[in-house]
Formats: sequence, C-alpha cells, structure tokens
Amino acid sequence: VQLQASGGGLVQAGGSLRLSCAASGRTFSIAAMGWFRQAPGKEREFVAVITWSVGNTYYADSVKGRFTISRDNAKNTLYLQMNSLKSADTAVYYCAAKRLPITDMLTTNYDYWGQGTQVTVSS
Repeated sequence: VQLQASGGGLVQAGGSLRLSCAASGRTFSIAAMGWFRQAPGKEREFVAVITWSVGNTYYADSVKGRFTISRDNAKNTLYLQMNSLKSADTAVYYCAAKRLPITDMLTTNYDYWGQGTQVTVSS
C-alpha cells in the first residue's frame, strides 16, 4: 500500500485546513487509517483514526471537537478537516494505514506511512 498525503500549508490561528491521503496498491488489506503529527523536537503523536469498513472514529483529546476524520472508500482517500487551528497544531502531519487486526490504533504501530505534509499555524 502506498499513501500520498497532501493539503498542508500556512494558515492563521483560528483558520481551517483539510488534509487528504490517497491510498493505492493493495488497499483491500486496509482495516483502519489514521493521522499522526510530529512537531520539531517532539515524538510523533496520534491525532485521529477511522476504521475503514464501519467508520468508527477516535480522536486525541487535544483535537476533539475541532478536527474531523473521514474517508471515501470508493476513492480510497482519507481526510482530516481541521478547524479552529492553534499554533500548537503546527507539525508535520502523516497518514498511516493498518491491516488487521485492529489493535493499538492509538499508537504508531501501523503498517504503512505516507510522506507527511507540513501544517503551520501562525498566531
């Protein structure tokens, strides 16, 4: 499976961005897809995840109520709508995909990773 993330950029605090992640290859093996982020000098952290067939979602407390994860199964594309952005959201955002079993979804234990897209929020 190959993942291609896009949609990052520079936005003012309080603004919005939508990230996309296109999956290709053996996409039938995907059981869940998630977004993670990594700020300079910090470890990569979980942001949100969605199960591919049922669409169950889980969010980090820091983004709950502001970010929405969704997917388009027909297009094999994952999205992250980010609203009310804060300077603390500045990071490189990565999409990731996981095969069965769907365990450890909130950790970085994923099978496939995209290349990352930079999100910078100016205050």
